[in-house]
Formats: sequence, structure tokens, C-alpha cells
Amino acid sequence: MISVAAIFDHAVTLALGILCLSFLITIYRIVKGPTLPDRILGLDMLVAIAIGFIAVIGIKTGYTLYVDVAIALGLVGFLATVAFARFVQSRGKTEDDILTEVRDAESAARRQARAQRSSGANAGAGHQPATNNSEEVKADE
Repeated sequence: MISVAAIFDHAVTLALGILCLSFLITIYRIVKGPTLPDRILGLDMLVAIAIGFIAVIGIKTGYTLYVDVAIALGLVGFLATVAFARFVQSRGKTEDDILTEVRDAESAARRQARAQRSSGANAGAGHQPATNNSEEVKADE
């Protein structure tokens, strides 16, 4: 019959193996990317895996100070994630913002070209140019 100590040793070994595998997969995600938020999430996951390592080693050795170290690491990891998130938020324009600005500029250029064509046609016929182009704006959008 298998003893409790043997089951405990196998469980600790299995937990460490799973943590090693998740560590390698997370490192791959950090290196592969493809975006900065993906990498930040990967770093946050590394902190969680490190806490898991510390917890398993603390359980194996019976040394309770490891719990305090894991809590401190969790707090530092949280603060790092918040700092990275603030960095991403304040780093400036993203690709989506730039594409939106380009679309808006193209729309404005088309509206202006239509207004110039209609004012040129109206001026030749003796009509006053239209000052309110709200119908044209709605048609573009």
C-alpha cells in the first residue's frame, strides 16, 4: 500500500512539473507577443506562476515564511501590472486611433470638395452658395 508521504511527494513533483510547463508556455507568449498588452499579461502570469512555485516549495519544506514572500510578490506583481497598464494607456496614439484620424480626414476632404463643386456650380447659375451642408455630412457618415 502507498504511504501518505509517497502520495505527498508525487503530488509536489506533479505540481512542480505543471508549474514548469506553464512557465515555459508563458515565456513563449511573452517572446511571441504579438502586442504589448499580451506581453504585459504574460509578465503578470509569470508572477502568478512564481507565487505557485513559492507556495509548493513552502508546502514541501513546511517553512511558513514562504507564505509572506508569496504575498509580497503578489503585491509587487499587482503594482507592476497597474504601472504597465498606465504606461500603455498614456503612451500616445494606437494604430486604431491613427486609422480613425485618417478616415475622418478623408471624409472632411470629400465634404470640402463637394462643397466647392456645388458652390462653383451655384455661382455660375447666379445662386448663393449653401452655408449649411448638414445633408452632405450625414450622407458621408
